[in-house]
Amino acid sequence: MPDTTMKRPRPALLDAEGMKALVEQYPKPMPRAVAKDIGRIDPHMRGFIERAPFCCLASCDIDGRVDVGPRGDPPGSFKVIDEGMIAIADRPGNNRLDALHNFTTHARAGAIFMIPGIDETVRVNGRVALSTDPDLLASMAVDGKAPLCAIVIEVEEAFMHCAKAFKRSKLWSDEYRLPREAVASIARVIGDQLGETREQIAAAEQRTERAYRDGLWAPIS
Repeated sequence: MPDTTMKRPRPALLDAEGMKALVEQYPKPMPRAVAKDIGRIDPHMRGFIERAPFCCLASCDIDGRVDVGPRGDPPGSFKVIDEGMIAIADRPGNNRLDALHNFTTHARAGAIFMIPGIDETVRVNGRVALSTDPDLLASMAVDGKAPLCAIVIEVEEAFMHCAKAFKRSKLWSDEYRLPREAVASIARVIGDQLGETREQIAAAEQRTERAYRDGLWAPIS
């Protein structure tokens, strides 16, 4: 069923030259903002990454189609190998493998690491390879379950990002917090999108609950 509440006039869009002209009107960055990209992981950023339980990982395919996905783990699971390399576990998901497929054709990624209660973040960009090194995977095990592979980023850019977006959104406060029932479950959303029956949606709800309960660290049969 079409959602008429989503209908609104589409905005006028700038062409490539108009976008370039607009960007050139912005103030120039302060020298300190440019210089903060030190291209390596220093002790401050290492401490931040190793305490972070969450990051967003961006990738793109050979045609430039972009994917951004969440990655979550207990603090200490994101590994800083040295000042030029970090590793992120690839935990069980829905097996779309969007990022992993992208890395096979365009081996670059960007990651932004977050710590609840801290408004600043750490951003890392660089080249990517996948690793099945047994020692690395064993160091990432949770509840005795190691990931199938690790996403290893060779650092090219690394810097602390300011807190303005988090302060605007009040992300860590309760001001905008909603009760879970205010937003439809993922099983309901996908079921409605695919035109599934109530029974099919209910079965999907049960599968999702089981995956959340039993399948966080290893695939379930």
